[in-house]
Amino acid sequence: MLDAVGPRLRALRRDRGLTLADVAAVTGVSESTLSRLESGQRRATLELLLPLSRMYDVPLDDLVGAPRTGDPRIHLKPVTRFGMTFVPLSRRPGGVHAFKVIIPARPKPAEPTPQTHEGFEWLYVLTGRLRLLVGERDLTLSPGEAAEFDTSLPHWLGSADGKAVELLVLFGLQGVRAHLRSDPRAGRDPA
Repeated sequence: MLDAVGPRLRALRRDRGLTLADVAAVTGVSESTLSRLESGQRRATLELLLPLSRMYDVPLDDLVGAPRTGDPRIHLKPVTRFGMTFVPLSRRPGGVHAFKVIIPARPKPAEPTPQTHEGFEWLYVLTGRLRLLVGERDLTLSPGEAAEFDTSLPHWLGSADGKAVELLVLFGLQGVRAHLRSDPRAGRDPA
């Protein structure tokens, strides 16, 4: 079970676009120790795995490949893309998809690489400060703030200050939009 820790650590680091130096700077574990852990030349200990588990925001059980217990809940598999972790919160095909997105802390904020694709996105910042580029707009959103945009516009999400950011994202096909009302009486027909 512990033999697979090294490859898991290497995959997590590479998926997030981090160097050994980046990880060492955040966790306090030396680059040489990290390298030996990843290559299997150093035995994984709790003292080494705890800061790595926190940095990658991965449960320790997942890091060491512990078998699942008899928990009846469905465990949705996180996916890492563009250095961010997407945890699916919905499973139905079509319609709107919900995700929790985690942007990990980095020694320095990432360089924007705007993308485009079909669809519409709504997001809500839970923690941290999010930098959102949409078209020509460059916005910083704080916890409790939300944004909605057409994903056919060049867009990019990242940390505004290099610290971790957590957000909820609703994504739907073109034309599917999230609608919010601040007044629960708004939109009702007068009786």
